[in-house]
Amino acid sequence: MVAMVAVGMPAAHGARLNDKELNRPYADNRRWNLGFGIGLTTFDLTFHHNDFVTDDGRKWFAEQPSFSPGFAVNGLFNLRLNNYFSVRVTPGMLFGNRVVKFIDQTTGEEQKQDIKSAYLVLPVDIKFASQRMRNIRPYMIAGVMPSVDVLKKKSDYLKLKSSDFMLSVGFGCDIYLPYFKLMPELKFCFGLSDVLQHDRPDLVDDPERLNVSDSFKKATTKMVVLTFYFE
Repeated sequence: MVAMVAVGMPAAHGARLNDKELNRPYADNRRWNLGFGIGLTTFDLTFHHNDFVTDDGRKWFAEQPSFSPGFAVNGLFNLRLNNYFSVRVTPGMLFGNRVVKFIDQTTGEEQKQDIKSAYLVLPVDIKFASQRMRNIRPYMIAGVMPSVDVLKKKSDYLKLKSSDFMLSVGFGCDIYLPYFKLMPELKFCFGLSDVLQHDRPDLVDDPERLNVSDSFKKATTKMVVLTFYFE
């Protein structure tokens, strides 16, 4: 019996020494938490063409051939519902641009437009988190994101509406550090409404640009947002 105790004691002591200490063990027990986030974003436009042909037989096609990185800043309010679910509200601003290329399929002529945007957003998400694994806790989110573009749009080939409504899905991970919680998160947002402004009295005296604008049935917005939240 003495030999068994002598043999067993070092193993138990070693297990205690190798057991990683939990950072902020009670962080998820609070009813609500506040924080902020900074990150990167890209904007995309998906065009739906209407096969419009101009009086001189031209037919325009639009695409966004590349993506430009933008900047995002958010606040964070998290309301705990139970051990796995919570409601998150992350109001913020998203800054970026989209360079759209217009191609005349008859002559091959190309035109470009740089569309700059500054979106005021109010994402509301349901967060589902797994069980905590020491100092990390993966999660998934899904929700809605109303947005308003606060930049004034100048007269050009395309003019976008100010407001949009998006569905969003994403995933991330809670990382428990000694003094705060870091949450890297990747979110995909899909616009539900047509963001093209079709009534263009500003182009009455510019028939070439009006013909390009009339070539599209609708356009919808997509976004990818990588955010690092601090809570």
